[in-house]
Amino acid sequence: MDEVDKIWMDGKLVDWKDAKIHVLCHTLHYGLGVFEGIRFYETPKGPAVFRLKAHIDRLFDGAKKAFMKVPYTKEEISKAILETIKVNKIKTGYIRPIFFYGYGKMGLDPHGAPVNCSIAVWLWGSYLGEGAVKVKTSSFTRIHPKSTHAECKICGHYVNSIFASCEAKAAGFKEALLLDYQGNIAEGPGENFFIVKDGKILTPKLGNILQGITRKSIIQLAKDEGIEVEETTLTPEDMKNADEAFFTGTAAEVAPIAQLDDKRIGDGKAGPITSKLKEKFLDIVHGKNPKYEDWLSYVE
Repeated sequence: MDEVDKIWMDGKLVDWKDAKIHVLCHTLHYGLGVFEGIRFYETPKGPAVFRLKAHIDRLFDGAKKAFMKVPYTKEEISKAILETIKVNKIKTGYIRPIFFYGYGKMGLDPHGAPVNCSIAVWLWGSYLGEGAVKVKTSSFTRIHPKSTHAECKICGHYVNSIFASCEAKAAGFKEALLLDYQGNIAEGPGENFFIVKDGKILTPKLGNILQGITRKSIIQLAKDEGIEVEETTLTPEDMKNADEAFFTGTAAEVAPIAQLDDKRIGDGKAGPITSKLKEKFLDIVHGKNPKYEDWLSYVE
């Protein structure tokens, strides 16, 4: 990881090497915390954060569901994010705000533990690389929607993601695809999922997947381009018979899928609709499409 100068912690900018927590931090032991993954990009008007308000709204919604009384407002956290980018003097990168239960209480009930907040930024390139990726159907099932708040980015959820991702990589694949408890497609370990069939985009409906902000943006963008989008139930066979498939996410952006297990998808490359959406998405985040100007929050 490329270190930068400062990390924002509980209202103060501290040196990267000094951003530390106690070994008895409650979230470290029990996993109840919430975070966001956000990107900022270089634009003609300087660095700009993509869909900052939507990310902060989801972060605070997750905090509420995690019983957290956050000692900062949405506006204060948004301002702190922009401040952290500015002080570190980088033009493009990744942002990780996190709310977590800190030191002072052990046992499953988090009440009584302080709610700590931090914001880190760093340089981060393409998460899944530039080419189409090979994907393995995971033997691990996506977390049951009745067992958690699947729509939120809760720290403990990502143990499930880590198992799936490590299994896929050990088998020689770039990423995993998780099925839900009914055997239908849910999502990737850190990405939402789409297929294209006969010119129409299909994606798993909400309920047991993350309410992805890039997902929502791509759905809106596709509709604006006159492409039909349906949120529906998808099976692994639907994917194997698809013309195209791709992941979306803050880290992954728009990532084409070449193969599921031993079955090539389409011609094994980014298809025309995937390529079009990726190109237009990258134009938007780099400030080249004024129609979506309200999706950007400029640092300056």
